[in-house]
Amino acid sequence: MDKVTCIAYLLYKSSSNQDIKEKAIQLLNGDVSLRDLKRNVSIQAQLVITESLLKKNKIDKNQVQQFAEEFMVIEV
Repeated sequence: MDKVTCIAYLLYKSSSNQDIKEKAIQLLNGDVSLRDLKRNVSIQAQLVITESLLKKNKIDKNQVQQFAEEFMVIEV
């Protein structure tokens, strides 16, 4: 799994805030960049926590894959 997908998954799972969950799905689908999210004051703290969790490698790759399969939009 790539870094952005893992961060999107962790953001989605670690928050009960619907706005943050929507941002995580947008990040997964490339509608918003990681750089854009880092500039967003309302999500900065959550993003720092998420990146530190990723660095500690506390992530289940199977759950990340299921998250991506469920929320990734594929345009044909």
